[in-house]
Amino acid sequence: MPKRIADLRSDTVTRPDSPMYAAMVSATVGDDIHGDDPSVNELQERFASLVGKEAALFVPSGSMGNSIAITAWTRRGDEVIIPSECHIFRYECGSASFLAGVELVEVDSSTGAPDPAEVRRRYKSGGFHSSRSSLLTFENTHNYRGGLVSPKCLQEEAAAFARENGMQIHMDGARLWNASIATGQSMAELCSVSDSVMCCLSKGLGCPVGSLLAGPADFIGEAKRLRKIFGGAMRQAGVLAGAGLYAIGHNFSRLVEDHTRAKRLAATLGELPWAELDLEMVHTNIVIAQVPSKQAQLVQELAEKRGVRLFALNDYEIRLVTHKDVDDADIDHAVDVLASLKVTT
Repeated sequence: MPKRIADLRSDTVTRPDSPMYAAMVSATVGDDIHGDDPSVNELQERFASLVGKEAALFVPSGSMGNSIAITAWTRRGDEVIIPSECHIFRYECGSASFLAGVELVEVDSSTGAPDPAEVRRRYKSGGFHSSRSSLLTFENTHNYRGGLVSPKCLQEEAAAFARENGMQIHMDGARLWNASIATGQSMAELCSVSDSVMCCLSKGLGCPVGSLLAGPADFIGEAKRLRKIFGGAMRQAGVLAGAGLYAIGHNFSRLVEDHTRAKRLAATLGELPWAELDLEMVHTNIVIAQVPSKQAQLVQELAEKRGVRLFALNDYEIRLVTHKDVDDADIDHAVDVLASLKVTT
């Protein structure tokens, strides 16, 4: 076993530190299903204010938050227009079709945002022979595109068309915190184009559990009902909300450190003969490098043996993600290991 292990598989691998545990232990709790858990209520109100929405709801996971939003905004048989390769499509087990009974329509998102021309082309008005496009989604940052910040100008163009045609707009903002730090824009500015937004507490902010969904008050009322239907209603959830309140206050602003370390990793990968990478596409804490020889799985195995955990997305791509439990010494270690790997080109 290597003496040092740098776990760069995801920013979900973090563990609560002592101050976060203390915040969880000291949190005042009540029965959240009855709406009387003070810590949950405070977290929801704080988040709603951060993202500029009327109300918010604490949910166990980001996937549940997205599923609730899709179900609340659509009817069975509708179509949802989504960015290609987005989390809702790739990593949520078909929940949109399973739970909401909708079809997902991918449009090009090579920039990190849905292509407005593609949104217009793929839109269906719901005539006698067609389904109805009722929801447009964004993802910010775009996970599979390497943590790209979704360009707001393209979001606004796509959103304008959607609104003209009676569609609702939801943002999967699992890492919207990172987008805010990277751009200097507020969370509210970044999701102003959307009717609803979901953000994860268990990624960059380092909480053990939880996400938040925000939107209009009547939407959140329906979301709370759907959370119960989906099995996500909790009782004394304040112990988890305590972690969220601590994270927003202490782990939000430090995300800039993760971005700096990700760029250092990217610079190293960009110089290696077996990897290809566009440094301009590294906006936040996710680094995706191409392995043209299709030996990504081998890279993962070799790095693991040397104490660097990364994730092979497929045969030709690897992903590394920085987070609060990775320090400069871990990056030093990862850089040395990656530079030493013997991979044929």
